[in-house]
Amino acid sequence: MTRPACHPFRQTLLATALLAALYPAAAQETGTTTSTTGAADDSTPARVVVLGSRSSAKTALDTAAPVGLINAKDMQTAGPLELGKLLQTLDPSFNFSTTFISDGTDIIRPATLRGLGPDQLLVLVNGKRRHQQALVNVQQTIGRGSAGTDINAIPMSAISHIEVLRDGAAAQYGSDAIAGVINIVLKSQIKETQVSSSVGTTSEGDGDMISASANTGFALGTDGGYVNLSVEGRRRGETNRAGVDTLRVDPPRVTQRIGDSLAKDAFLWVNAALPRTKDSEFYAFGGTSKRSGDSAGFYRTAGDARNVPAVYPNGFLPNIVTTVKDSSFAVGYRHDLANDWKFDTSVNHGRSQLKFHERESINVSYWYEPRPSGGIYAESPLEADTGTLKFNQTTFNADLRGPIDLGGRKVSLAAGFEYRTDNYEIEAGDAVSYQYGRTNNPAIVIRDQTGGIAASGAQGFPGYTPSTAVDEGRHNIAFYIDAEHNLTDKLLVAGAVRYEKYSDFGSTTTGKLSMRYDPSRTVGLRGSVSTGFRAPSVQQKFYSSVSTNLNAAGVLTETLTAREGSAVTRAFGIAPLKEETSKNASIGIVLRPMQNFSVTADLYRIDIDDRIVFSSNIAPEAGAGPIRAILDPLKVGQAQFFTNAIDTSTNGFDLVAEHTTRWPGSTLVLSGQLGFNETEVKARRSQSPVLSGAQLFDDTQVTLIERGQPRQHHVVAADYTAGPWNVNTRANYFGEVQGQGFTPGFVQTWEAKWLVDLSVRYAFTKRLSLAVGANNLFDTYPTEWDKERAAPFPQLGFTHCWETCPIGVNGRQMYARVDYAF
Repeated sequence: MTRPACHPFRQTLLATALLAALYPAAAQETGTTTSTTGAADDSTPARVVVLGSRSSAKTALDTAAPVGLINAKDMQTAGPLELGKLLQTLDPSFNFSTTFISDGTDIIRPATLRGLGPDQLLVLVNGKRRHQQALVNVQQTIGRGSAGTDINAIPMSAISHIEVLRDGAAAQYGSDAIAGVINIVLKSQIKETQVSSSVGTTSEGDGDMISASANTGFALGTDGGYVNLSVEGRRRGETNRAGVDTLRVDPPRVTQRIGDSLAKDAFLWVNAALPRTKDSEFYAFGGTSKRSGDSAGFYRTAGDARNVPAVYPNGFLPNIVTTVKDSSFAVGYRHDLANDWKFDTSVNHGRSQLKFHERESINVSYWYEPRPSGGIYAESPLEADTGTLKFNQTTFNADLRGPIDLGGRKVSLAAGFEYRTDNYEIEAGDAVSYQYGRTNNPAIVIRDQTGGIAASGAQGFPGYTPSTAVDEGRHNIAFYIDAEHNLTDKLLVAGAVRYEKYSDFGSTTTGKLSMRYDPSRTVGLRGSVSTGFRAPSVQQKFYSSVSTNLNAAGVLTETLTAREGSAVTRAFGIAPLKEETSKNASIGIVLRPMQNFSVTADLYRIDIDDRIVFSSNIAPEAGAGPIRAILDPLKVGQAQFFTNAIDTSTNGFDLVAEHTTRWPGSTLVLSGQLGFNETEVKARRSQSPVLSGAQLFDDTQVTLIERGQPRQHHVVAADYTAGPWNVNTRANYFGEVQGQGFTPGFVQTWEAKWLVDLSVRYAFTKRLSLAVGANNLFDTYPTEWDKERAAPFPQLGFTHCWETCPIGVNGRQMYARVDYAF
């Protein structure tokens, strides 16, 4: 399944050569806005955008900051049905790493931009802030320690187009917009009902995908009002690329599940507007989704201390069932005032909930607990609810924008106010999921089958306990002002200042300056400098859990994630979390040598200080020592916590180009996007008198930050349309990634790979079309684990990758899709 990889430098040269040969194309750059003019025609590709600016809309190539546009045709010709994978396929600045054996991260995968963290990316829907996910990524995956945005909670059938601002924008949009901003614009069409259905599978015959969706719209009133509805359902079968376990069972057999989990998804979304007068309207949008996942933990052998042979004579594989419920709804009012001034006020509420349920499990301490009358109980539930995570956010906005005249000079001004509340809740699981014996009394000695102290709680994913349960929140206010002015016909300057005050850690002020200079119609120069920040999320402040992780010796160990202000963090001297601060600078050029050909190139740098990270596993010394003196009295095997521990610097370069050739009856669009990105941990520091910076955030975690995401991601595509036929081919180059989370002292490298996708579409009529295609046409797999230096994982059945896996392990995926409109 694997093939020899070319040297990464040669592959990058190949991408550049292809780009030049194809006259590759500049990505359209955009932002999103909704006007008071009623329903839009979503069938027309979006070209005009406002993301990154609050003044009048601009064409995609006229913005002062790089903004990528993904329109309806891009989404239709790409193969992925999940929004996260689609964005990764189409935009090289976006990464959506595949995860498995990672608890809740198997169903809510981390979405990142420009090589930074999931929580350093701000997501908007119709220009309004989207709430974050309840899940905190605490396993050894990309985005470890973060709670980003659940991008897959939004159905593709509801989306008109997507805008990706690749620039720091905290001064414009608030906390989290350090890496950039993604704005998802919903459909508003009322012309027809669009239905789509697809089926697919992998070359291995697993991972069967069935999906169906419908989008429809109808007029509301007689003055341009509309209601647009989308419904979507999807079932994705599990895949398993585990190899034979030669270490734990005899005879050898497959014991793990390594691949995509079984997932079932359902969505219902709405976008609506109702004019009140010719100059004003009420609007509303939002939706709800429910997604369930069925994944697995680590296999327990028959002789494992965490097994009961009377129940599982051949050992067992814990089964983690997750249910994600996500909903949001925004209502607002827009009014066009005199002299081109506009007013917009809105309230937006969103919530995310993740429920855990453990099956194929057991509480060993329940089984072996001594009866008062003699003997043992010899019984334990084999499944249990293990707890629920909840996050909700309510945001109120009031915005005013318009032009003013300063001595004959027109200046576009915008000002606004925001009030936001965030709340985080952890609900404890069933008692059996976390208790040590039925009374949860540590004074009672319960022995497992090996004679050691029996493990407490459910195997696989121990439940959240009453002591980790929490229901806490905070609020903040923000004021902003920004201005934009054409000093000359060729020179645009803009600036923004934002002040925010939080109820839990204080206030911050950020600013941004940007410029656009067009010396001619074919050349444009742009640049920006800005400061930014990210407030510690309520998830990071209040999350706490007990989980089962591998320690440095490769032994499953109960690990406490200690929240801010807990006995553990106080004992180690870890201070309360404070905001991250950033400095962002970019400079770029836009070339339009001919009407059908454009190129953009942008250099950028992002420096982040006091970055909030999830610490390394803090384990006690082999003998007496200061760490053991803290952990042993608290009865903690090893501990982790959130802390402002590192400074990072990210440098990058984006080159985007597009060339369109039109002949009578046919069109060929050649495009290419080259993305280069490198993040470096500049400093590690510790507030603890016990732990050094290198202990608090060890080399393993530095490797995950610096090398866990590809430093090169390139996309080269060709789209050809002739009459009823459309052929689209796209090649994604993913640079090498590295990890050492499970191989202390050895850095495993997964080599760079090209993935090629192909789709062929035939339109029987203007309303009916059939498409067939293949994602990963040449069945490319990640590099295999080093069987000697990465031991014991290859021997346990791990074949290709784990903690960092940008291309996944499924291999070729084939599909067929029917689209019909009436």
